[in-house]
Amino acid sequence: PQARGRPRRQARPRPPRALRPPKQQQDGAPQAGGASKLCLAWQGMLLLKNSNFPSNMHLLQGDLGVASSLLVEGATGGKVAQLKITQRLRLDQPKLDEVNRRIKVAGPNGYAILLAVPGTSDNRSAAGASEAATTSTQRPLRNLVSYLKQKQAAGVISLPVGGNKDKENSGVLHAFPPCDFSQQFLDSTAKALAKSEDDYLVMIIVRGAS
Repeated sequence: PQARGRPRRQARPRPPRALRPPKQQQDGAPQAGGASKLCLAWQGMLLLKNSNFPSNMHLLQGDLGVASSLLVEGATGGKVAQLKITQRLRLDQPKLDEVNRRIKVAGPNGYAILLAVPGTSDNRSAAGASEAATTSTQRPLRNLVSYLKQKQAAGVISLPVGGNKDKENSGVLHAFPPCDFSQQFLDSTAKALAKSEDDYLVMIIVRGAS
């Protein structure tokens, strides 16, 4: 007797590679605080002098809670839409050693390392950022990257924005251009997200007063 029903369908072909989930979502281990690697941690404007640079920051390692608790307005505790670089740190070995030391001292729940990549101008979710856009010129992130490379320096931002009397909930962000020091925090999935060799910054946030 003939088998009942129609013949079984063949397995559906796998979608082309571009449609599959990015590899880091499959094998990205959760970071401290339970966040998955390369999740979006912040988006808004980086400011330097009279220029603003739309950017998105994705978690590379460390605790996402450090970023979300410090990338805020000091007075209100609300999310901040712009981060102004006010100082520079020269890329000298003793200075880099000190940053490494501070990461170690902070421990897994005291720091976050983020990858900043170009954002879009519609990132401006808060009124503050749109104000910044009217008083400064919008430029692509690679212009900020090339400026820091030329100066052989990292940008420095004190957090939270506007200061905070509570020293326990303060920290410092260093924005490193591509260099030997920042390369150590990138793996193949992060490099794929960065796309270009000169269009990203490695942002290191360490909790505690500078």
